[in-house]
Amino acid sequence: MLLLISSCGVQKSLKDIPDVSNYNNDIPERVKINDTTYHAGNNFLTRNQFGLWELYVEGDPYQRGLVMGSLTRELIETQERVFLTKVNDLVPNKTWQGFLRSFLKWYNRKIYKHVQPEFKAEIYGVSKYGSDEFNSLATPYLRSLYLHSAHDIGHALQDLALVGCSSFAAWNEKTEDGSLLIARNFDFYAGDEFAEQKIIAFINPDSGNPYVSVTWGGFTGVTSGMNTAGLTITINASKSKIPLIAKTPISILSREILQYATTIEEAIAIAKKREVFVSETILIGSAKDGKAALIEVSPKNFGIYEVENSNQLICSNHFQSDTYEDDKRNSKSIEESHSKYRFDRMQEILKEDEGKMTVKDAVALLRNRKGLGDKKIGFGNEKALNQMLAHHGIVFKPESLEVWISANPYQMGEFVAYDLNKVFNNRENNPAETTLSILENVIPADPFLKTESYKNYEEYRIIERTIENAINNEVEVSEESLNNLQSKNPEYWKAHYLAGRYYYEYKRFDEALKAFKISKTKEITTLPDAENLERYIKKALRKLK
Repeated sequence: MLLLISSCGVQKSLKDIPDVSNYNNDIPERVKINDTTYHAGNNFLTRNQFGLWELYVEGDPYQRGLVMGSLTRELIETQERVFLTKVNDLVPNKTWQGFLRSFLKWYNRKIYKHVQPEFKAEIYGVSKYGSDEFNSLATPYLRSLYLHSAHDIGHALQDLALVGCSSFAAWNEKTEDGSLLIARNFDFYAGDEFAEQKIIAFINPDSGNPYVSVTWGGFTGVTSGMNTAGLTITINASKSKIPLIAKTPISILSREILQYATTIEEAIAIAKKREVFVSETILIGSAKDGKAALIEVSPKNFGIYEVENSNQLICSNHFQSDTYEDDKRNSKSIEESHSKYRFDRMQEILKEDEGKMTVKDAVALLRNRKGLGDKKIGFGNEKALNQMLAHHGIVFKPESLEVWISANPYQMGEFVAYDLNKVFNNRENNPAETTLSILENVIPADPFLKTESYKNYEEYRIIERTIENAINNEVEVSEESLNNLQSKNPEYWKAHYLAGRYYYEYKRFDEALKAFKISKTKEITTLPDAENLERYIKKALRKLK
């Protein structure tokens, strides 16, 4: 297998280097003002009082990449180390790590053909400032290219996408002032450290639209963003068949749309030109169109979903267009996952707020921790809109070019306000040394952060990981830990389930059955979870006979 993987068309992809001969490689030197502010000509990086890094970059593709790499070099090293160390933790065996390296090279053997030269040149520029620490995996450029498809690969191979994102759009009579309003949670979780160094990137390219996106060190793709034409883009993963080869990463397709589209029609035209290798819903909001629509892409299908006779659009992690009406994977996802539950919860809240939805209302929806009917379902439950793990939450007002982006933790820190008109005007010879944010429009942090319940939840998360490790590695834990597991987050089904699993492994079947039965009374996240719990209840009963 290793011989096959290492020989099947891999060498050509390993040697592919973007042609940057026509681009400007002469960039201004980085000047350090202090530990949180750097300049390079008109370009700059500064950290605001809310802990968000604000990055402004302009120029041609290669120049942008070089400047981005120069300004954010420490953030690139930190982010890559966090992400790849996480991979090593998941795959600690050296032999399997070697197999993983070979597999990634084989799996990504055609990706260079599916990323446009402009974006490869930019990634190549950024990679010039990459660390040599992980060269055993791949060269800095190839690592950077691979990491742009990390979301897609994780989605395809392990269904990581089903940690589900939630988003919605409202306009006309559905909002207080009648303007288009869009909000989303990006529930991509790769460890707490991964989300600590968020970058708000303001990119002013030499062609196409200037735009803002939420990103991290070394990542030039887009998961959430808005351009100066008032076009917004967010992505929500859907159930996907495991593909045999990587093609266009969704984040790169999103980036192309954001940079070059100004209307929904133009966004659709770009999406149709690219081959993707996972299933994804792309929510497009457009100030010019005054509405939003969904582009639903997958390796073999393409669908468009627009609402008729309605002024709101809701999106979770399943497809809604007629194209996928008979798609078995999509139907299974609706039946078994938590996507439909979150969809219904958004619908419920939007109905309550009908006719008066504001930015503050949108933020409150993104932070909502309860289930349908305001039921308490435990903190961290993936059926909640606020799953307490989001990389970021974001709210757009495309017609006024305003955007609000969450500071840590999750989507519960301050929502920091920006106005793209002000950001991109007067940038010539005017690098920022203070925040670009509109301080008077900042939405305060969630008061929940100061409660005992939040403190208990953060303690619960640590205990949960400890118990999971104990179950997987046959390590004993204290009775205090087992009690705290259940008492710190009592409404969460998983807290009681894990306690039951631990008791079961140590043949304490009475206590296991009790914990399992409590778990069954709570809101269980997915159908497979419920079926698995039922199996353990039956097994515990058999052991007690």
